[in-house]
Amino acid sequence: MGDKDSAVTAGGMAVGIAAMTIIVTGSNIAVQFPINAWLTWGALTYPISFLVTDLTNRAYGPRAARRVVYAGFAVAVALSIILATWRIAAASGSAFLLAQLLDIAIFDRLRRAAWWRAPFVSSILASAVDTALFFTLAFAGTGLPWVTWGIGDFGVKLAMALLLLAPFRAADGAPPPGER
Repeated sequence: MGDKDSAVTAGGMAVGIAAMTIIVTGSNIAVQFPINAWLTWGALTYPISFLVTDLTNRAYGPRAARRVVYAGFAVAVALSIILATWRIAAASGSAFLLAQLLDIAIFDRLRRAAWWRAPFVSSILASAVDTALFFTLAFAGTGLPWVTWGIGDFGVKLAMALLLLAPFRAADGAPPPGER
């Protein structure tokens, strides 16, 4: 890889890491505020993390996507310990890491299929794992309506996986950051 390619990859990865950190930290704060018995505000922000992972995977490959996930994980968990509760930070970190790595593996396996298949299928399957693990670890035994929040959250993630296909398609056709 030449110097230009290294700079493009580094710039793209920095954007991905920053986006992942903001999305996950913001979602860990937002999940503490219910909208109703079925949703928290975090349901509306967290699914965007799968878009970041999938765009990084498409542009730079699974190795780079894993780097973005690991770096975003480390920074977001550290910030979440300060800005959310320790239980939410631990639950988020565990669910995030497992779900994002699953997303990367599924996306990579499906990357040569129809343009929509890899981001849609990987996001749905990883979202199911993320939702089940996060809501169980974060809220089980608290007396809060975590099961209904989990169901509502997963419903939003399904809808977002479909809606985020449009920006994925638009960004997928654009050159990576630094080549514009």
